[in-house]
Order: sequence, then C-alpha cells, then structure tokens
Amino acid sequence: MKSYCIKTDNEEIIEYLLNKISKLDIPNIYYCNKSFKIYENVILHYKDNNIEQFNNLVAQLITEVIIKFYQDKILKRIINVNYFYFDEFERKIILENCDEFIKQEEEEITETVFVGVEEYILEHKNIVIEGVANFRINEYIKTLDNIVDMAVNKYIIEKEYREFINLLKVYVNSTSSKTDMLHLIYTKGESILLDRDKNIIQVDYNLSNAKYLSDITFSSNDIALNTLLSLLPKKIEVHLINGEDEFINTLKLIFENRVKICTSCNICKTYRALNNIKVTR
Repeated sequence: MKSYCIKTDNEEIIEYLLNKISKLDIPNIYYCNKSFKIYENVILHYKDNNIEQFNNLVAQLITEVIIKFYQDKILKRIINVNYFYFDEFERKIILENCDEFIKQEEEEITETVFVGVEEYILEHKNIVIEGVANFRINEYIKTLDNIVDMAVNKYIIEKEYREFINLLKVYVNSTSSKTDMLHLIYTKGESILLDRDKNIIQVDYNLSNAKYLSDITFSSNDIALNTLLSLLPKKIEVHLINGEDEFINTLKLIFENRVKICTSCNICKTYRALNNIKVTR
C-alpha cells in the first residue's frame, strides 16, 4: 500500500480535491479528509501493485490545483516584485497579457508543473501544496517569470505605439493639408502613392528629416507614411490588393475619416491582375 497526505489551509482546494477524487473510476483507492492543526488534509491510500499509476494520478491532481489556484497569485507576485513601478491599472493589463502568452504555451506549462510535482512526490509523502507551488518547482517559476517579462515588453510596445499614434493624430489635425487627395496602392506589404490624376508620386528617400522612422528598417511603407504626413491629404483612397494589416490599421488610426478603403475599382483590378491575385469571396 502507498499513501499520500495532501495539506492545505484553503477550503476551496479541499473541496476541489474531494470532488475530483470522488469521480475517479480507479479501484483500490481510498481517501478521507482530516483536520490536523493548521491544515486540512486529504489522505489517499492505494492498495494495489500499480504504484506508477497512483503516483501519476496524485501528480496530476496536484498539477491541476497549482495551475488553477496558484498560477495567478505567482504571476501577480512576480509583477509586484519585479515591476512595482507600474501602477495598478498597468499591472492589470500586464497580467492580462500573461494570460495570452500562457494560452499559447498551456501544454508546455502543464507538463513543466507535472514533471516538477512528480519528482517531488516520489521523495515526499506529506505534500503542502502552497510550498510545492511556490518553492519546489523551479522550472515552473522560471517559465512564469519569462512570461511576465514578455507581457511587460508587449505592454511597453503597445503603450509606445499608442503614444506614437496620438502624437501623429494631433499633428494631422492641427496642420493644414497640402493636397486634396492621394491614392495609396497596397500590395504584398508594399506601398505605391499616386496623385489625384493617378500619376506615381516621386518620393524623397532621404529620411533624415522624416516624421516617422521605422525602428528596424526603411521600407516603402516608411516612405509612404512620411510622404502622407508631409502632404496631409484631405482624403486618402487606399486600394487594397491583398488585405489589411498593421500598416493599414495604423493609417486608419492616424488619419481616421480621411481614409477610404477600396477593393474593386479599376486601379484595384489592374494591380490585382498585374500581381496575378484572385479575389476571394
């Protein structure tokens, strides 16, 4: 026979464990709930030879409890300790970003917890869940620490992006337009600018005085955006040959109701034919 005693002072966890165990369809497992000093205890006994199956079951139960009841607490602690200089609202957004990254790595995180728990219970019969969650699964804590770092980077980038958009919106709305209309042909992530008469606009590739500079590279989109900010047309007709992406969304945020999206005019059809692109419906 093999036994484990799972200890916690959290009544909700006890209820969760008892509910899970009561639904197990595995013979020769016996359990009870006892109170000793500061802890409530769920005691499991296994009277069979398949000890590996029993260990696996207990590790799985504890893994589920740690992820369900402790993961958010650990993330909040890491955020509060390492990034205390963010205000409460910002920390809330960072925690939400953590949830997004965790969903992307859910299986890997669960496996990390399971392996750490399994290693621990092979050496210990008395298991204080809070201690295991916070101090005994180092790889898990490292993983969550990395996720918090990624969540903070995401928040900072998005914050800088919003500030950048707002700054350009103020500029656009406070500066006189130099032309009534421009066409922007957008295909495969590249931009071509035409004037009202549909002549290609010769742009200045010297970006030393540009109002917008890419952090990574100078592309046709950098040139196009800087030209649009220089000319400030009252209307920008965007001809989408493939589809919208981050650059088009950025234009719409900066120029707002000045932007009109077109997908079916003669310009669209011509460039779609030139690029051998079929319209999907």
